Amino acid sequence: MIRVLLADDQALVRAGFRMILRAEPDIEVVGEAGHGLEAVELARALEPDVVLMDLRMPELDGIEATRRIIDGTDRPRVLVLTTFDLDEYVYEALRAGASGFLLKDAPEDQLVAGIKVVADGGSLFAPAVTRRLIERFAGGAPAKPLPVLSDLTARELEVLRLVARGLSNAEIANELVVSEHTAKTHVAHIFQKLDARDRVQVVVLAYESGLVRAGG
Repeated sequence: MIRVLLADDQALVRAGFRMILRAEPDIEVVGEAGHGLEAVELARALEPDVVLMDLRMPELDGIEATRRIIDGTDRPRVLVLTTFDLDEYVYEALRAGASGFLLKDAPEDQLVAGIKVVADGGSLFAPAVTRRLIERFAGGAPAKPLPVLSDLTARELEVLRLVARGLSNAEIANELVVSEHTAKTHVAHIFQKLDARDRVQVVVLAYESGLVRAGG
């Protein structure tokens, strides 16, 4: 059973999501929050698997709420909701540790599928959209040297660049002429060394450090 916490300042929106999710036998809505502070408190108290997080809320916005929730010990996955598919709020949510984003008017099946994907440890971002988003908001910014990148081997840096291009493990294996298992191992080592939860956080780091540049 996937335990979900709804965080949105509009009661009607929460009610709509609750009705959709109530029909799913393997999803349970365990709580609802009307603002960011309440979302943080309920995430700690209820220990949901997924927090469905609106980005623009009173008291504490969804970005800071996401950051605080991800900093906890039993960290749930956060799936953010936005009215725009390309804005600075979504980018900041990625930096804060969100595992995916959905448009608020997404079809019901996309909402359900998205919750299941992030609950299973995946990321809900189409590579093309993710790269476009990060290029726009991080690619043009001055590079910030990240000492942690020095822990990566030359091969791991090469793999990191391919991950930032949106390649899957299978595509990375094909590009480097290695087995998919080897590619997967390299990606896992990168996650571990960068203390990243998923590919999106790795891509953000790659752009912000200057290892990958917009259009590169």
